[in-house]
Amino acid sequence: MIKQLIKSIRENRKATIATPILVTIESILDVLIPFFMAYIIDNGIHQNNTAVIYRVGFILIICAVLALIFGVLSGKYAAKAATGFARNLRKDMFYHVQDFSFSNIDKFSSASIVTRHTTDIMNVQMAFQMIIRVAVRAPIMLMFSLIMAFVVNPKLALIFLIVIPFLAIGLFLIATKAHPIFEKVFKTYDQLNAVVEENVSGIRVVKSFVKEEKEIQKFDTISNDIYHNFSKAEKIVALNNPLMQFSISVVIILLSWFGGVAIVQNTLTTGELTSLISYAMQILTSLMMLSMVLVMIMISRASVERIVEILEEKSDLQNKKNPVTEVKNGSIVFENVSFSYVNDKNKLCLKNINLSIRSGETIGIIGGTGSSKSTLVQLIPRLYDVTTGCVKIGGVDVKDYDLTVLRNQVSMVLQKNVLFSGTIKENLRWGNENATEEEMIKACKQAQADEFINQFPEKYDTYIEEGGTNLSGGQKQRLCIARALLKKPKILILDDSTSAVDTKTDCLIRKAFQEEIPNTTKLLIAQRISSVQEADKIVVLENGEINGIGTHEELLKNNHIYREVYISQMKGEEPYEA
Repeated sequence: MIKQLIKSIRENRKATIATPILVTIESILDVLIPFFMAYIIDNGIHQNNTAVIYRVGFILIICAVLALIFGVLSGKYAAKAATGFARNLRKDMFYHVQDFSFSNIDKFSSASIVTRHTTDIMNVQMAFQMIIRVAVRAPIMLMFSLIMAFVVNPKLALIFLIVIPFLAIGLFLIATKAHPIFEKVFKTYDQLNAVVEENVSGIRVVKSFVKEEKEIQKFDTISNDIYHNFSKAEKIVALNNPLMQFSISVVIILLSWFGGVAIVQNTLTTGELTSLISYAMQILTSLMMLSMVLVMIMISRASVERIVEILEEKSDLQNKKNPVTEVKNGSIVFENVSFSYVNDKNKLCLKNINLSIRSGETIGIIGGTGSSKSTLVQLIPRLYDVTTGCVKIGGVDVKDYDLTVLRNQVSMVLQKNVLFSGTIKENLRWGNENATEEEMIKACKQAQADEFINQFPEKYDTYIEEGGTNLSGGQKQRLCIARALLKKPKILILDDSTSAVDTKTDCLIRKAFQEEIPNTTKLLIAQRISSVQEADKIVVLENGEINGIGTHEELLKNNHIYREVYISQMKGEEPYEA
């Protein structure tokens, strides 16, 4: 786990190494200061020796100034190392997520991924900064202060050896009790982010159904869970301070008592007692710092595990060593294809699919809700891998292609239309970042989008809000189709992507496909018979199996499912659902 995180240090290695070195020098100088102070008291002030006061006082000032300089430098380098580490870690996570297949993404909710990129990264950044600075300073201060205390007076220094184990055991028990609660809290954060994200993205639905109170109640429930768990954990962690104050008080009382007796007996000087009290404060402060580091590590441990879980997740879609880098044509063949989302042959969504499509053909796919229409087409650009069998494009198994090459030749418009904040041009250029204005206009004309775009004051420079909230459903669908066409693919898949447009516009889009891209293989998933009836072949799916294949006329004669759908739609009734 640590090895995985260390990889993200990279160019911040020098700052990461420099910080502990500077902290070490600073700590040694801080430990020397009480020793010189004791020397001034005993050999300067008590003996009225001005020369000693000036000479040692000058050394004391030099030590203090140097400690300040090294402290400032260590803070500067620690901040640089920690922020750079967090930046790299965030970047590594984001880049890694981009390589995930759909099945990998299915394992993590979007809210969870966002939490890991924000809250969890922040926790790890703070812990990293404390580890390279405070976690180095505290043990060095503790060790050298103990050594100096034994040099000054071995008998009184034994007091520290009595208190330190008591304090260490207390801090350890606090840490072990609080960690499971913090771990639970960060998992609850995922749920909170999911509620907020879902509410904000679906705010129009919430308001239209007047469900604000229900959403507030849902938010309050999860928010209160976080509050109670955090409060419980913080109450445990808060025991650090009274435990530390109690230990400090005990040590100072014991030092004052036995030290006073030793001074009366002339076995200890005032300067030595002063230095012992200073070392007591340094030792106990060091333990306090260690407890703070321990708490931060404890909080960040859950975050580290969640971050590493993302970084160690391996995409189940990998390129072969020498992948095929050219898609010859748009022919598609399904050979005995079965598929399961959980990779379980007993829980198949698609069963024994055998289908052959020639390059340039238009294929309609129809079926009831849950018949796995979307699942079928998602196997073509290898968004998922088949469980058994194989899918071939241009006579080559899709697993043999370079993923980028394959997906550049398979353009897919998903059921859920996704547009990003930016201008219409910027969204269209997702299909081809080098597309000219003429090419964009042509694609939009084919998708029947050019007309409504030109009605906007800014035309193609019109700004689209996040998620395309300032566009209608039909407008979003047509822009997504135009974006897909700009890729100039060999295979075009429309997954129920004209459901929000009227039948006339749907007909014009299909007519444009037939005239403008005759050599592109087109797969049209639809609920309306009218959207697929002119296709070269129509595939009827039922419960993940092919129930029938043929032309519109053939299926009307030979397939009862297709015939029932057609009759129900012609009568204006609800479509048949398998």
